Amino acid sequence: MGKVVVFRNTARRDESWAVEARTGRRTCIASIYATRAAAEADCAWRTSQVAAYRAFLERNAVAVPQYSIRPYRRADLPRAWRPLPALGFLHGQCR
Repeated sequence: MGKVVVFRNTARRDESWAVEARTGRRTCIASIYATRAAAEADCAWRTSQVAAYRAFLERNAVAVPQYSIRPYRRADLPRAWRPLPALGFLHGQCR
């Protein structure tokens, strides 16, 4: 009984990092990551994929998405949410 026991807060944080795809007024969550570094890496990869196809997208008058990251809570995701492929917006997957 003479020992002090320290309890650490082991509760898992509900906040994650989301990569958002924004085309015009429409915004959807492309992917979710536990760390900001992973979200930034995915955001950079998605941006490079869109840049590689930019001429094709402009020639076909397709709105080019802008990717960004922000904090996001998993509880705010819709139940039917699925990760969005880098060019998934071409197939109408971003609703």
